[in-house]
Amino acid sequence: MERYFTAEYSLLWALALALALFFPLRQLIWVLYVRRSERKAALADQQRRTLKRRAAVTAALLCLVFSYFYTLRLF
Repeated sequence: MERYFTAEYSLLWALALALALFFPLRQLIWVLYVRRSERKAALADQQRRTLKRRAAVTAALLCLVFSYFYTLRLF
C-alpha cells in the first residue's frame, strides 16, 4: 500500500482529489450563479440548466488546477 503514496502516482491522487472536490464545488458555484441571476429576474428551467452546465465547467477547471498543484506540493 505504501507504493501508492509516491510521486509516481501523484497524477492519480490529483484526479481523485479533483473528483472529490467537484460535486460540492459545482453545487456551491451553481447556487451563487442562480442567486445572482434571480436578483435580476426570475429564471426558467432552461436557464437553470444552462447555469448548471456553466458551473460544472468552472468547477472542473478549478478542481483540476487546484488538485494538481496541491499534489505537486505534497509529493
